[in-house]
Amino acid sequence: MKSESSFEKIAPNYRAIFFDAYGVLRNSSGIIDGVPEVLARLQQTGIDCYVITNDASKSPEKMRGYYVHPQRGEIFAIEKIVSSGMLASEFLAGKVGSGKVAYLGKPASAYYIEEAGLEAVPVAEVKNPEEIRCMVFLDDEGFDWYRDLNRTLNLLRKVNIPVIVANTDTSYPVKSGEVAVAVGSLASMIESIVGKTFIRFGKPDTQIFSFTYERALHAIPDLNKRQILMVGDTLHTDILGANQFGVDTALVLSGNTQKEKARLQIRSRGIIPTYLFDSILT
Repeated sequence: MKSESSFEKIAPNYRAIFFDAYGVLRNSSGIIDGVPEVLARLQQTGIDCYVITNDASKSPEKMRGYYVHPQRGEIFAIEKIVSSGMLASEFLAGKVGSGKVAYLGKPASAYYIEEAGLEAVPVAEVKNPEEIRCMVFLDDEGFDWYRDLNRTLNLLRKVNIPVIVANTDTSYPVKSGEVAVAVGSLASMIESIVGKTFIRFGKPDTQIFSFTYERALHAIPDLNKRQILMVGDTLHTDILGANQFGVDTALVLSGNTQKEKARLQIRSRGIIPTYLFDSILT
């Protein structure tokens, strides 16, 4: 790792910066104080900024409303927000095509199913399992965990359908020092019981980085990977995925990774970020 004093000092070394959302820019209470100002300063210097997230609970249109500067208004245009749900939606459109798709998540997360031209059915409302073409894990909220996880389990025991995990996160930060179970963990539990292999989208898979890179090339046609920085709060998704994609990385300790354990986890897991900062504010 390189020893640098602050995130904002190294940021001008890059032409594009990819930010994880939860734990970096926002948490369960909303956008982190000071983040809009940092983002505004980066964009004023000409750095192309993107949000690259495993959050499949809402559309990019709704996500951009989180990132608002008091004077400049919304910071990210919709094309600057890339969700793993978008990749899942492309798969649904191409591989499933039509019919009913069952899902776990809030009603807003059904956007990614409906965007693919399919009928979204909450798993609690599935009447005839034989009508279901696919099962999608989208969010950890919006359903009864005990009842609907068991419904999902038994649905997948009855019918042989593809299962998509649109958010691979196992946890997410909710407040200082605490995390909550994310839908990726729920999917892994069901997967281990039914003995099927689920299809996953999002970090650490490099597909989402390639997708964002293609978008960045529209804005900066001569952009190369050495000019991109990925900023995340989780070693095994943000940093591992970006390392595999071949861009520099900054691990921040404002979310999933605890400050007192960060260096030990880096050494033990062998997932090494280019930089380590407390947050993008420092």
